[in-house]
Amino acid sequence: MNAFGARLVDAVAARGALCVGIDPHPALLAAWGLTDDPDGLGRFADACVDAFAGHVAVVKPQSAFFERHGSRGIAVLERVLAAFAEGPTLTLLDVKRGDIGSTMDGYADAYLGVGAPLGADAVTLSPYLGFGSLATALDTAADAGRGAFVLARTSNPEGADVQLAEFGGRPTAQSIVDGAAGRNAGVEPMGDVGVVVGATREHGLDLSTLNGPVLAPGLGAQGAAPGDIAGIFCGVRGVVLPAASRSVLRAGPDVVTLRAAAESLRDELAATV
Repeated sequence: MNAFGARLVDAVAARGALCVGIDPHPALLAAWGLTDDPDGLGRFADACVDAFAGHVAVVKPQSAFFERHGSRGIAVLERVLAAFAEGPTLTLLDVKRGDIGSTMDGYADAYLGVGAPLGADAVTLSPYLGFGSLATALDTAADAGRGAFVLARTSNPEGADVQLAEFGGRPTAQSIVDGAAGRNAGVEPMGDVGVVVGATREHGLDLSTLNGPVLAPGLGAQGAAPGDIAGIFCGVRGVVLPAASRSVLRAGPDVVTLRAAAESLRDELAATV
């Protein structure tokens, strides 16, 4: 498999920069007229595959909303990842895993290794046991042609206490960005290690040397508009992936309408560049 960074550059060039979240939370299942159980989850997932595969660059399933249904829910997640793997739309599994030693090895095997049972093109990782604790996961991802997005400056207000705390004269969030930049240094067209930086506020980070992708949640229902993205992330050398979920998914359950909502937001983003 080709390196994730290169595949992501190609996907965005072909299908735009929008990342669509697949978040089957209970209220959304109800709004779609679906039951809050594995059967309703499966129907929701199938509609998302039909609507988005080949039409957007990246989809981001939120693992928690599948896990809450137990083993049958995880089976639906496996099916979703496998369905997208057959086409050009990349998958970014939002799992926010982070641990140390053999436990991190286990997560790497589950999500990032060659033949991983829950393998996606990339996953989200939490670095708050130290950026170095992610080394196994990042190495495993690189060996399999996968990528990772490391939490840096998230959009939730509670994150500031940790992410803006200073150590060695720089905010913790900046040290995460710098750690990712070190992994990406010299890689063309860009590296495989991205960062997560919320699009709903000025982040105050230097992203100029990242040489990797930025996942920018907060587009749509959380308050960020397409026209905000370029200003907030000016100077990024790499790909910025604005992520939207509710503002697209509320157009369901009709597949055609759902696809149209994603394409409309994708095109609106492209027009602001």
